[in-house]
Amino acid sequence: MSRFLALIRRELILALRHAGDSVASLLFFIIAASLFAFAVGPSPAVLSGIAPGVIWVIALLAALLPLNRLFAADYEDGGLDQLMVSGLPASAVAFGKIIGHWLTTGLPLLIIAGPVAIMLRLDASGVPQLLLTLLPGTILLSLVGGMSAAITLGARGGTVLLPLIALPLMIPALIFGAAGAVTPHPIAEFAMLLGLLALFLPLAPLAAGAALRAAVS
Repeated sequence: MSRFLALIRRELILALRHAGDSVASLLFFIIAASLFAFAVGPSPAVLSGIAPGVIWVIALLAALLPLNRLFAADYEDGGLDQLMVSGLPASAVAFGKIIGHWLTTGLPLLIIAGPVAIMLRLDASGVPQLLLTLLPGTILLSLVGGMSAAITLGARGGTVLLPLIALPLMIPALIFGAAGAVTPHPIAEFAMLLGLLALFLPLAPLAAGAALRAAVS
């Protein structure tokens, strides 16, 4: 456990040293939301109607931005080889880096989503429900994105392959998350999000770990 916590701490320190990726994701999230507001006009009725879907789509795309470097930086400088022989299972190494991605990208997106939703004229009473869908949603985005980043690690054209693999897998979370943010009684949508989370929480680190072993062998 101490080695696993040390890995997460390492990821946070590296993220602080290279904060550009996280800042770029947040700026992309804010700017893209603003562009939607300019495109559809200032009508509160129109903006509030599209706000949950817009925020979910932009959050998904923003979460993809730092994924190219999630494993690639360590792969290029040899750090990944050291992590793989550190005594941690490959799945634990992958899971630690996925947690680091969520803490430095998913959590900031979750925090900033509330003010952005209000900017898009979403009623303040609907913001908590939106954030409740984004909480498991951002975790899912990190899990699926991390798994996809590991699978494409070292592959020719990996930058192009990554979104092609990740986006289709994220579509169910997008559908149920956006629907759960606007449905008066979102029990079924929340249940589906939690079901997806229960599926990918063990599956994504195992698949990512296997991909990392293949990449460094």
